[in-house]
Amino acid sequence: MDFSTIVSEERIRRSYKEGEFENLPGMGKPLKLEDLSSIPEDLRMAYKMLKNAGFSPEENRLKQEMMTVEGLMKTCEDLEEKERLQKKLNEKLLRFNQVMSKRRKQTNASIFKNYDEKITRKWNQ
Repeated sequence: MDFSTIVSEERIRRSYKEGEFENLPGMGKPLKLEDLSSIPEDLRMAYKMLKNAGFSPEENRLKQEMMTVEGLMKTCEDLEEKERLQKKLNEKLLRFNQVMSKRRKQTNASIFKNYDEKITRKWNQ
């Protein structure tokens, strides 16, 4: 054992004897463990950090899909294909709003929808 481990263990023992660990929030309740077996081991920490910050994998996937569809719409010249892509984008926006409303966050689809255009305008100034 190294010196810092010995000191840490001693401080924990002393605090426990003095009753500093009594009446802590959640004391006596089981821990809520998450099943992270479906996430690769090297990505678990990043997943936990994103989740703790309020991001969900489904939310990020939907954002990426919406950006992809928007990019396709910008390069598409066929009107029928553009209408199909717009319908697909509307479906993604609806699903995104549903995911966000489950988390009790208000969303504004136009914020994300016009994100690329706002960045382009900002860089062109």
